[in-house]
Amino acid sequence: MNINNYVHHSNGTHIDYANGILAQLLLALPFFLLLVVYIFAAFISNRRHKHWPIHRTIFWALGVLCAIAAVIGPLANRAHMDFTAHMMGHLLLGMLAPLLMELAAPMTLVLRTLNVTLARRLSNVLKSWPIRILGHPVVASCLNVGGLWLLYTTDLYAMMQRNVLLHILVHIHVFLAGYVFTVSMIYIDPMPHKSSFVCRAVVLTVALAGHSILSKYIYAHPPHGVSTEQAEMGGMLMYYGGDVIDAVLIFMLCFQWFKATRPRASVGMEQYSKVSNYNQG
Repeated sequence: MNINNYVHHSNGTHIDYANGILAQLLLALPFFLLLVVYIFAAFISNRRHKHWPIHRTIFWALGVLCAIAAVIGPLANRAHMDFTAHMMGHLLLGMLAPLLMELAAPMTLVLRTLNVTLARRLSNVLKSWPIRILGHPVVASCLNVGGLWLLYTTDLYAMMQRNVLLHILVHIHVFLAGYVFTVSMIYIDPMPHKSSFVCRAVVLTVALAGHSILSKYIYAHPPHGVSTEQAEMGGMLMYYGGDVIDAVLIFMLCFQWFKATRPRASVGMEQYSKVSNYNQG
């Protein structure tokens, strides 16, 4: 069968080539727009306020490029017939891209760019109860890790390879769930509803364990339509590749925890010094 006419899958199914290209374009276009909007917002912000940190813009650009690489181009094409490539796309789209984009502090930039009225309206939306529920670490973890368990332990993975609309929806969910999960764990932007460090640390530990267990499950129980060899390679990539990204997430959470508690320790030492000096006097 001519590869120019069809995109092949390892289970013998195929998606029409034109539909496959259309799906890739629909998935990639929002990320291109996000990159343009961010750069434009940074330009506007620099004219009104102090210079927006260049490293934030670099983080955003790298995150967007990771997401784009996962949904369009050679890796996205190969992911249709190679489970290892698919898993690489999952790591880029659902883990690395959200982490890099969160480090870019996009909400802070948006609030700096908007006028006072629009900024207040956006703040009210961020303070609303649906956002509070969605951004809670437990809910975000269930959407993220639970969605992956549903994808790889049911027929959903095979179904998304045959249905273009489902293919698009799964990729959208993977990115959004990964981004919400990252935002709920590390606070780079101002958060109207904050969870304690203890809560986030416990939920993060459970979520990472669920992700690791899933990778081992994939290794031992290949998804429908995936060969044993590819499942083993994809499972190992998910396990070790995910650990690298998770290590950065853990470091960021611990670093923020350290910064949040250090001033209290400093104040305590100052008070102790004052009491000691008073007693000595």
